[in-house]
Amino acid sequence: MSTDTTASVSTHVLDTSAGRPAAGVAVRLAARGGRDADWRPLGGSATDADGRCRDLPAPPEGTTHVRLDFEVEPYLEKKHQYQQQETQKRADAQQDAPANRDSGAAAVFFPEVTVTFAVVPGEHYHVPLLLNPFGYSVYRGS
Repeated sequence: MSTDTTASVSTHVLDTSAGRPAAGVAVRLAARGGRDADWRPLGGSATDADGRCRDLPAPPEGTTHVRLDFEVEPYLEKKHQYQQQETQKRADAQQDAPANRDSGAAAVFFPEVTVTFAVVPGEHYHVPLLLNPFGYSVYRGS
């Protein structure tokens, strides 16, 4: 909840390659009071089954910039491993069909995503992350 002297921040992560929320993504929040000030870590959370962080800490009074750090690599690696196992199961079930083997390419191109934005006291900032293994997008939501 925001007051007249502080901003508030919320986020959620959607896996656009699956068309589902991304559960279990760690998110850290930091703030600073001016573009030349040092970042102050405020804490973090992880996305729930709906892909939302419902308990991010509130930025302190005087915050002008906020940074969200999303640790997406563990989520995407787990998803990639599951997909490989399912592909292998299908190939084993169809013994005449060639198995789809992984080329050895990295399953994750962006291991983490950092989003930095300016804030104004008294306003709420909802910043969704739309994620897939080879790209992402963010925007100011409502």
